[in-house]
Amino acid sequence: MMTLLLSVMLSTVALAQKAEKLYDEGKALYDKEKYTEAIAKLKPAAEQGHKKAQYRMGRIYQKGYGVAKDHAKAVYWYEKAAAQGHAKSLYRLGKCYMKAKGVKEDKAKAKELLLKAVNDKEHGKDILSDIKQDAKSGDDDAKEILKLIGK
Repeated sequence: MMTLLLSVMLSTVALAQKAEKLYDEGKALYDKEKYTEAIAKLKPAAEQGHKKAQYRMGRIYQKGYGVAKDHAKAVYWYEKAAAQGHAKSLYRLGKCYMKAKGVKEDKAKAKELLLKAVNDKEHGKDILSDIKQDAKSGDDDAKEILKLIGK
């Protein structure tokens, strides 16, 4: 029984390391705008549960980087990462619900997700700061977000 448990634990660690390596390689390609090559690395990492890879896959489908734009697929990946507490995915998913992109418009759900994003202990302040800066620059979506979340 102990041997089985040890095998499972070692397999889990190996998969996490593989997903992290794939993500790092995929992110480097993404940053170089080599999206088709990036997808080949990011998708397997995302499928293994890597939340940053899931977020990147959401961005790829939302923007149409190397694929046809597909808001429903973007939402799929954002939901996976958001379920793990990934702040940027919570933010992007909230915007999808706010603007009916890949999902039916739901302002209450948008507000819930956006508040989780801006209240995230690690990244929330940066997300809120970016939203406020965008609003100052005249971005109507950012203004709507601030109004929706009461900031």
